Amino acid sequence: MKFVRYVRRNPTLIVGLALLLFLFLFTLIGHLVLDLDQAYPLRAPAAQPPSPEHPFGTDDHGRDLLTVAVRGTYLTIRIGFTAGIIALAIGTFLGFLSAFVGGKVDSFIRWVVDVLITVPGLVVLIVIATVLKKGLTVAAMALVIALMAWMWPTRIIRSQVLSLRERGFVRVARLSGQGTVRIIVAELMPNLLPFLGAALVGAMMGGVFSAIGLEVLGLGSQREPTLGMTIFWLMTYSAFMRGMWWWIAPPVGILILLFVGLFLTSRGLDELANPRLRRQA
Repeated sequence: MKFVRYVRRNPTLIVGLALLLFLFLFTLIGHLVLDLDQAYPLRAPAAQPPSPEHPFGTDDHGRDLLTVAVRGTYLTIRIGFTAGIIALAIGTFLGFLSAFVGGKVDSFIRWVVDVLITVPGLVVLIVIATVLKKGLTVAAMALVIALMAWMWPTRIIRSQVLSLRERGFVRVARLSGQGTVRIIVAELMPNLLPFLGAALVGAMMGGVFSAIGLEVLGLGSQREPTLGMTIFWLMTYSAFMRGMWWWIAPPVGILILLFVGLFLTSRGLDELANPRLRRQA
């Protein structure tokens, strides 16, 4: 229970997880009680301020903005989570491969990472989305973002594995006859779990940021009510100039909660993984 006691003493992690839990419950309950068809055009009177029937109001497309907020939060988090999982999986595999094999394999992987990490990922994503013309679907956007986001996890995980493989418990495992795979699974992975959790949250944050950047430019799926596309439409129809605050507040407020929650969670997990940052229990 020492871990539980430490987490209670880590307010950064607790606040971050609380914000993410709030957004999770918001989307879960919303999916259970709302008619999700109202997140799509022509389902309600257009450009109506908040009312008992539509608590968040409606937009110029005739979409209920409460349902848009629920559905958009889910889709945006889904993009970030999917991209983060794929990027972390690629980074973990290449990081372990580079650290354990070494030699030319290590040199090649480091060279590829060093080259690609200098390429502005958002620019590449914009080019890809522009070439596709019709815009990226939610699944395609997550995949493309992941393929441009695995370099940092690879570099960081490689450095952590290089440090851990020289520790005493790994040497003892080798002397006892354990194979490389068993050492990775039984010895290294448990020690890397908090670090991998922080890396996943960081990758999710980068994925959400990239998705929002593409969608605000109109390069996402224009049918899906993601948070980024909601911002794109309110900018297109001049919601700021027309004083339609009820159209602006939900996506902006949810994005603030999401980024703050991911940031605090990442900091809290990093504190668990990094002995230099740990608080004395």
